[in-house]
Amino acid sequence: MRFILPILLVMYGCSSTTIKTESEVSRGQFLLLPEFMAMSMAESSYKDEVKKAENNKQLNQNTEQVQRVKKIAFRLIDQVSYLRDGTEDWNWEINVQDSEEVNAYCMPGGKMMIYTGLIEKTSATDDEIAAVLGHEIAHALREHGRERMSTALVQQFGLIGFAAYVANHSDNRVISETAVQAAVLGSTLFFSLPNSREQEREADKLGMELSARAGYNPVSAVSLWRKMDALSNSKVPEFLSTHPSNENRISDLTAHAKKINQIYLDSKR
Repeated sequence: MRFILPILLVMYGCSSTTIKTESEVSRGQFLLLPEFMAMSMAESSYKDEVKKAENNKQLNQNTEQVQRVKKIAFRLIDQVSYLRDGTEDWNWEINVQDSEEVNAYCMPGGKMMIYTGLIEKTSATDDEIAAVLGHEIAHALREHGRERMSTALVQQFGLIGFAAYVANHSDNRVISETAVQAAVLGSTLFFSLPNSREQEREADKLGMELSARAGYNPVSAVSLWRKMDALSNSKVPEFLSTHPSNENRISDLTAHAKKINQIYLDSKR
């Protein structure tokens, strides 16, 4: 056991997951939870969410809307390798859930969901849907979910206990035998732990760049935010609860849209 902790710290302790691009996101990240474990938890949790939506007849009910969302999503996915090598080979998945909630998410490994409440209540354009999905994909590329899981598990078990947890669950056979526990743990950690404001800023920048590379106008991130702000009626929607303040965020988004505008213009040629 005494050898496991140093190995984990060296292998996963402080690295940056994405390529440094025009968005200049390169913060070192606390990623002690191995990637395959985060993805295993996320996949189990996502399957559970999809199954519940299917059972409630809330999954992919509007064929035209689903086709529209998937077209946008896969244009974005075609560009992910510009931000992080190898992620184009993830088992990407996108579904649309009927819900009044104004929300969307992308789990580790590329498991996405967008709620109809977000699309319909904001009357979102294609560019604005791309802004939302780009933001959520950026969270996955930066492995913010894995980062949050790492922090939470260390807080729960301590470093030594965390090393033991990893050692005891590193065998694929054990993972498969504890799929139910993984789904519960993954769901708890992913959905209950909010992104930090720094993570949100990173997702804003990389999400806008991803959208621009896919041919969607990055300024749409600003227009979408304004719609959501107006929709909230002074109460910030769950989707935005940990995001930077309205004034600062609009200012940051506007400045970044100008910075990466040439990427967008080049994508249209």
